Amino acid sequence: MTCFHCEYTFEIVKDQHNNQGIHHFPEKNAGGENRNQIGWNVSRKDKVNFLVKTLLDLNDSKEAVYGTLDGWVAWEQDFPIGKLRMALIALEKEHQWHRIIQVIKWMLSKGQGTTMGTYGQLIHALDMDQRPEEAHKFWQKKIGMDLHAVPWQLCKSMMSIYYRNNMFENLIKLFEGLEAFDRKPPQKSIVRKVTDAYEILGRLEKKKRVLEKYNHLFTEDRSRKKPRKALSKEKKKLG
Repeated sequence: MTCFHCEYTFEIVKDQHNNQGIHHFPEKNAGGENRNQIGWNVSRKDKVNFLVKTLLDLNDSKEAVYGTLDGWVAWEQDFPIGKLRMALIALEKEHQWHRIIQVIKWMLSKGQGTTMGTYGQLIHALDMDQRPEEAHKFWQKKIGMDLHAVPWQLCKSMMSIYYRNNMFENLIKLFEGLEAFDRKPPQKSIVRKVTDAYEILGRLEKKKRVLEKYNHLFTEDRSRKKPRKALSKEKKKLG
């Protein structure tokens, strides 16, 4: 398969014996320019589509994926983080979780994409790829030591992974770590998971404490629903 448009294009040639990708990069002359100078007008979208199609066609080899990504960025003046994010979105639509994990890990190995957004995307992909233990290890290594600044949405995602995979000790440890920074859960669904974990582990006093402390989340929710019910009754009377 050859892309005849990209400035940095390479061919992925399937070896008949070992089915590994062989990368052929455009040659440069003594002046450092690409001999063919092809694809100057290729669009950003086409470059992303080319990468996604190439990644989908590869076998499940870390070396093949990393080699493909290295070749794809080799002729970029700056690291194409924006294009890679577009490629990740496209891979998500295809539910290519394993490939997403490989791409993000490659990015991180280059010192790129070290943001909470990327970390959250990796954790989600690991969860979807049925790798909760690896998600937990990544959380501990890159995120968990800085709980005062981690977005609640990311914390909620990690708690959900712990909850679904019966990792209740880890769930409670994360919640108590957030409480230590005086961070209060914004949603009752978080409180429910925590109290369920306490109950399963037989820590009923702690369950009671949490329910009492965050009871307002449940009462506020009920108070929001009352006007709707009242409005419905009014409509029935008018009808």
